[in-house]
Amino acid sequence: MSGATTGVVTFDYAAWSARYPALVQNVNQALAQSYFDEATLYLSNTPCSPVQNLVKRGLLLGLLVAHLALLNLPEDQGGTGGLVGRVSTATRGSVSIGTDYGTTSERAAWFNQTQPGASFWAATRFLRQARYVPGYPQRPRIWP
Repeated sequence: MSGATTGVVTFDYAAWSARYPALVQNVNQALAQSYFDEATLYLSNTPCSPVQNLVKRGLLLGLLVAHLALLNLPEDQGGTGGLVGRVSTATRGSVSIGTDYGTTSERAAWFNQTQPGASFWAATRFLRQARYVPGYPQRPRIWP
């Protein structure tokens, strides 16, 4: 899943399907490739990506591909079935169910809909923290 000479990760369906065997029967190579292309909207796959290690970037993009696949698959094919968040209320007569995100941020809630998405969110915590970039040294200004 990596192109060491180009600085970008190329999608390897065989490696991805070995890691996520439950999704293989419903996500073919062309569909997985389109999910990979979509995943690069969420994590840059350029030589200037904040994740410079190609192996780590490949793993993160693979998590995103699995997340997108689970979000888009129907429930009977292993998808989330449209439920988002934890179950907060349920009734039996005339079947109803209520879900709640809890107190997570909007961005975290979208990723926490699936296990691979939650793993991606946890693994990319370092990308959401502030970085201190010191400026150039200042000349001392001394008043006479």
